[in-house]
Amino acid sequence: MNQIIYAGYGKYKKLKDILNKHNPKKIFVVTGKKSFELCGAKNLFKVVFNKYDTIKFNDFDPNPKIEDIKKGIKEFKKSKSDLIIGIGGGSVLDMAKSISILYTQEDDIEKIINNNSLTTKKKIPTIAIPTTAGSGAESTCFSVIYINKQKFSLENDLLMPDYAILDPVFTESLPPYVAACSGMDALCHAIESYWSVNSTEESRKYSKKALKIILNNIVNAVNNPDKISRKNMLLGSNLAGKAINIAKTTAAHSLSYPLTSYYNIPHGHAVALTLPYLMRLNCDVDSHNLQDNRGVMFVRKIMFNLFKILNVDTYQKARDKFISTMKEIGLETRLLKLGINKEGISIIVKNGFNPKRMINNPRIISKDDLVQLLKNIL
Repeated sequence: MNQIIYAGYGKYKKLKDILNKHNPKKIFVVTGKKSFELCGAKNLFKVVFNKYDTIKFNDFDPNPKIEDIKKGIKEFKKSKSDLIIGIGGGSVLDMAKSISILYTQEDDIEKIINNNSLTTKKKIPTIAIPTTAGSGAESTCFSVIYINKQKFSLENDLLMPDYAILDPVFTESLPPYVAACSGMDALCHAIESYWSVNSTEESRKYSKKALKIILNNIVNAVNNPDKISRKNMLLGSNLAGKAINIAKTTAAHSLSYPLTSYYNIPHGHAVALTLPYLMRLNCDVDSHNLQDNRGVMFVRKIMFNLFKILNVDTYQKARDKFISTMKEIGLETRLLKLGINKEGISIIVKNGFNPKRMINNPRIISKDDLVQLLKNIL
């Protein structure tokens, strides 16, 4: 079935209709440790959940590790549930999605994730309810799993949740820093998917819409949130999620993972640190470093059109606008102030040079390029 999305204030009530339709015997509810109550979901869904046998699972940390996934699968199997609901940020939704299809696997889960060798055609009906405006995980067919501090992506069409409920009411309690990190993740998704070698007319349409919405709302959503900015950020995040579902992410995401794993910088903040500096590299494309088989002129046109969407005409102005937005919403832009010195650069390059992400970038980026880029943001 195609995913069904309910978006807007009050749409949380649609959960009752979905559950009436599926009539589950037992529901496996995946949540954050604190966010489920803080975002208001516990209270708003109390009446609905009281009508069903529910098992709640929140025994995992942000950026789920393989051990967390195995634990979740074990609890799910033990519960004998026949429907999964994920209520939370990207990590929670990824956990719910992963469990929904990995529970069928007889082989070693770690081996399956390492090789992306999932063979199942069976999944548990899944409902995704994001409580942050950033990951877009409610509308993607991949999930993130960490093994020994290395990030892996599980990809399968069945990972797409059957339903997504985008109700801004759940984002009203977001602390400013969390809202800022989430919003920058969505903004980076929109930009990276636009210049990705896998971009299509459809994905760029999603990216463009997402960019315009996010740029017009992110500052308000963090510094002076209201119903309009919250609703729009959730929509922009979802559109950016749809864009990366087609085009995937690129170099900025690849570099973000060691920043998160080794320095505990939240994902959205980590991605945003390097993205503005990748703009210059991606503009500096020629026949020797081209990675997009559609040609040098195509990539240059893509970058020109991207800057046009950003209302600038050079990469310097695009970079400065991006960094200015980061500062305006309270995000540090220098590595040294985040506890990363020159020695840390080698750790980031060694662990952030992910071929699966780097090959999506329109320009070939060498390790020397990355060293210089990171030195520029010390």
